[in-house]
Amino acid sequence: MTETPWHKKLFGGFKRTSDRLSENLTGLFTKSALDDETLDAIEEALIVSDLGPGMAARVRERLADGRYDKGIDEAGVKALVAEEIEKVLGPVAKPLEVEAFPRPQVILVIGVNGSGKTTTIAKLAHLFQEQDYSVMLAAGDTFRAAAIGQLKVWAHRIGVPIVSGPEGGDAAGIVYEAVRQATEIGTDVLIVDTAGRLQNKRELMDELAKIRRVLGRINPASPHDVVLVLDATTGQNALSQIEVFKEVAGVTGLVMTKLDGTARGGVLVAAAEKFGLPIHAIGVGETIDDLRPFEAAELARAIAGSGE
Repeated sequence: MTETPWHKKLFGGFKRTSDRLSENLTGLFTKSALDDETLDAIEEALIVSDLGPGMAARVRERLADGRYDKGIDEAGVKALVAEEIEKVLGPVAKPLEVEAFPRPQVILVIGVNGSGKTTTIAKLAHLFQEQDYSVMLAAGDTFRAAAIGQLKVWAHRIGVPIVSGPEGGDAAGIVYEAVRQATEIGTDVLIVDTAGRLQNKRELMDELAKIRRVLGRINPASPHDVVLVLDATTGQNALSQIEVFKEVAGVTGLVMTKLDGTARGGVLVAAAEKFGLPIHAIGVGETIDDLRPFEAAELARAIAGSGE
């Protein structure tokens, strides 16, 4: 396999996850046959590696089906884990497609403060630019002046227009103006930042509902995507965020960030298995071009540590 810079980042980003899996599996293969005690230990090792109970149970079932009566080594288990992960990730590996007509395609980006939402918006914009789409940003997180300022900096850096207003301004009004401008100049993609405060779910729900109503009046099909940004370093807490934002905002897809070698990357698999939502892209570093759609088989090998 030719090693590309993305390939290196991918395997580096999931190194902590694959190392953790290796550590948890070490010492479990001292017997020639896989008895119930060993199978239980392997299942537990997978669960504590953040792959989730569903994935752990599937691997245990595969190991217990009789084909491994003479035992299996750690590399064999990792290969099997990679196979099962690929089955789960294959159906959800879906890049964001720009298909809206009339333009623009409106993408609401949601997520808790600190998840890397604003930076991810810039990286998504860059990804669309690489595909020759024109992009506009809307600073709809009016609750925080810092979010507005940060998004303006990114817009300037990557060379895209931005519509913003004052701190505490009407987010729906800003989104309306952004759609008006994007429609007028024929922009392909409008990416909208939104408030990330979950402390008051009702307030957040009301604000997002208002944005949706405004968008619906302009184009009943919008927003075309509601993308939740998740911070992989939060581990299982990311699953709780999906639950809440599905209820609050009608999430249509996920982006997982901060898979930079310190993250608990197995939660990506747990999220895919539990919710089945499209995972549009993953972020494995700090640079503008480190957010990319992924190929399920390669990502499965990176997570399992099953050969680079």
